[in-house]
Amino acid sequence: MKKLKVGIVGCGFIARGKHLPALKNLSDTAEITALCDIIKERADDMNEKFANGKAKIFTDYKEMLKLELDAVYVCTPNVSHAEITVAALESGKHVMCEKPMAINSREAQKMLDAQKKSGKLLTIGYQNRYRNDSVFLKKCCEAGDLGEIYFAKAHAVRRRGVPTWGVFLDKEKQGGGPLIDIGTHALDLALYSMNNYEPLYACGTTYHKLNNDTQTANSGGDWDPKKFTVEDSAFGFVVMKNGATIFLESSWALNTTDVREASVTLCGTKGGATMPQIGKLELNGVKNNAKFAYSPDFVAGTFAYLDGKPANEGDLEAKTFLDAISGRGKLVVLPEQAMVVTKILEGIYDSAETGKPHYFER
Repeated sequence: MKKLKVGIVGCGFIARGKHLPALKNLSDTAEITALCDIIKERADDMNEKFANGKAKIFTDYKEMLKLELDAVYVCTPNVSHAEITVAALESGKHVMCEKPMAINSREAQKMLDAQKKSGKLLTIGYQNRYRNDSVFLKKCCEAGDLGEIYFAKAHAVRRRGVPTWGVFLDKEKQGGGPLIDIGTHALDLALYSMNNYEPLYACGTTYHKLNNDTQTANSGGDWDPKKFTVEDSAFGFVVMKNGATIFLESSWALNTTDVREASVTLCGTKGGATMPQIGKLELNGVKNNAKFAYSPDFVAGTFAYLDGKPANEGDLEAKTFLDAISGRGKLVVLPEQAMVVTKILEGIYDSAETGKPHYFER
C-alpha cells in the first residue's frame, strides 16, 4: 500500500511531543515528507529525530504546500490555525489542525467552509477522546447507562502549571490562556460524551490574579509577569438548548489542591460518572435500592492495541486520521463539533469582558 505523504507546519512542543512520534510509529502507513518552521534549525532538528534526515525543510508554509502532499498537520500558534488550514485545504490536502480549532468562531467558520468546498478531510487535535477511560465513558453514554445527562463539569485545573515557553502567554497570538489551551480539551470531552452541541448561552469570568507573582513554584519555571498577558484562570457556566448545564473550570495557576485536567464529571437521570484523574473512571448509580460505584479496569489490555502493543492516544489519533484518508475508517473528531467548542470558549471570554451572558442565538 502506498504511503501517505505528510507535511508538518510548526515544529514546536506539540509536534515534537505528540504528532511526530505518532507518525514515526506509523511509518508503514505514512512518511514525514516535509517540515516547516519559521526557525529553520528547529525543523532541521525534527528532521533528524523523526524523518531520518529525509524530509524537505521549509520556513514558508506556502512553499511547502506546493509539494504533492496527502496531508498537512497544523501545529502553529492559535492565531494562524485558520489561515494555514484554509490554504492547505485549498491546495488539495487533508488537514489535522491542533486544538483549538481557531482563535474565534469567525475563523473556525472559514475553515469549515474551506473544508466543505475542497471535499478534503479536516479534523482537530482533541486526542483525549481516544483514551481508554474516554472511550469507555462514551460507550456508556451511547448505551443510555447514565440516562439523560443534564449536568456536567469540565475540569482543566492546574495548581502551578503555566507553560512558559513559546507564545503561550501572548494573548495576541493565542487568544487566551488556560481556557483556550486546556479548557478546550475538557469542554470537548463533555460535549462529546453528552452528544450535545447546541449551546443557548454562556456566562464567564476570567482572572489575572497570580500573573505578577515572582515566587511561583511553577512546574515550567518562573514566568515573566511582563509577558503574562493572558488570564491565569477562567470559569464558565454554559446552558444548552435542552436545559442541560455545563460548568467549566480552567487554570494554569490557582491556589488549590483539587487539580484535574482533561477530565469530566457527568450526572444523568440513571447514573453518573467522574474522572478523578486522566486514565481513571468511576461510575455510580442506584440498583436494588442501594447506591453503587465502580471503576473499570483498563490495565487488562482490552482497549486500544496496535500490533500487540498498548497504543497511546496520540498514536490512535494519528491512525484514525490516516485511516480516514485511506478510506479504511471514519474521523472521530468532526470539524463541526470542534467549531461548537470554539464558539462556547468565545462566548465565555465575551461574557467575562462584558459582564453579561453571551447568547449564541437570539
